[in-house]
Amino acid sequence: MLILTRKLGESTIIGENIQISVVEINKHNIKLGINAPKNITIYREEVFKKIKEENKLSSTSDIIDLTNIPKTINNKSLFL
Repeated sequence: MLILTRKLGESTIIGENIQISVVEINKHNIKLGINAPKNITIYREEVFKKIKEENKLSSTSDIIDLTNIPKTINNKSLFL
């Protein structure tokens, strides 16, 4: 992990097209401004972890057996 010290108004450049600037500093936190191309997705870590967990849960959900649907439609049991 690279650790940098930055002051209010200073920036860090990642690659050639991502700029992270210190916008505000107060007693309990700092605000960062991120300037990046629109095709770069940026998430707070806690949001990213939640998205990954939701994706994992959705990929392990039960698969519904649809093989009997044509038989049901042919027997017209849906209309009884």
